[in-house]
Amino acid sequence: MPAAHRVAVLAYDGMAPFELGIVVEVFGLPRPELGDRRWYALDVCAARPGPLEAVGGFAIAARHGLDRLAAADTVVVPGQRVDEPVDPALRDALRDAHARGARVVSICSGAFALAAAGLLDGRRATTHWRYAGELRRRHPRVRVDPGVLYVDEGDVLTSAGSAAGIDLCLHLVRRDHGAEIANHVARRLVVAPHRDGGQAQFIERPVPDGAGEDAIARTMAWALERLGEPLPLARLAARAHLSPRSFTRRFRRATGTSPARWVLDQRIRASLPLLERSDLPVEHVGAAVGIPSPAAFRRHFARAMGLPPVAYRRGFRAAEASSAAAIAPASSGPS
Repeated sequence: MPAAHRVAVLAYDGMAPFELGIVVEVFGLPRPELGDRRWYALDVCAARPGPLEAVGGFAIAARHGLDRLAAADTVVVPGQRVDEPVDPALRDALRDAHARGARVVSICSGAFALAAAGLLDGRRATTHWRYAGELRRRHPRVRVDPGVLYVDEGDVLTSAGSAAGIDLCLHLVRRDHGAEIANHVARRLVVAPHRDGGQAQFIERPVPDGAGEDAIARTMAWALERLGEPLPLARLAARAHLSPRSFTRRFRRATGTSPARWVLDQRIRASLPLLERSDLPVEHVGAAVGIPSPAAFRRHFARAMGLPPVAYRRGFRAAEASSAAAIAPASSGPS
């Protein structure tokens, strides 16, 4: 039989262990139920092999160094500390692995390590929504997409926040072994084999932090209270006492996007609680947030969220009902 596909995952001192655990669970757990199918071989690697302190007060012992990581078939980099520079040795190991033909994968802020190695230049990539702006600022050649759960660029793949690592790892299994095996692994994990939507539904802070009394921030806050009204560029610029051209330039500098795109994204976000908590027909929900055309609302919602508004409403209510059923026995007994 051919040699097992070797996966190497990075561990480092002070890491949060959840993302490492995802990789171990998907690629390192023996699966005798699959019969003769050759499964993955997993190595946990570190810049300096040995005990590593993990968040939560325990230690992880990494047996292998970065030389084993550079020689793997698939390399996975969990979330990194965004406030620290990427270790040059890790950067070189990632470049060596990729140049040799390895598949290089990041979870959450691990994308910063891939970007530092130059592996994301000219490519579409994602990371946790909190870090998307910083990734774009540090690495302007990367086409950052903060609204998706993961991005597959063939030999380089990136995922959003921690739990999106599960989605990406299952996607890799699906690529390597097909949907049936990926679904089997998902059932063992007790997760959906594929999640609809993206991380756009989790993004917070529509107005940039630290904006203070800046005219752009004031105008954004004003617009958030009037999403049901027409908000053309001319009206926004007049509110900020700027020309449309100056307003657009300063707005893009502050947010990384255009005024029209930002307004549309806020309207989609404002529609979520109406879909979740009200019985308004979908076309009325769109009108309530400033998108009067039902077809346009459905199209824009699907682009932003990855699924139609009706499917979002149905999925949210099904999840809510399942959660309520799960806690009902505990709450129905004597207090």
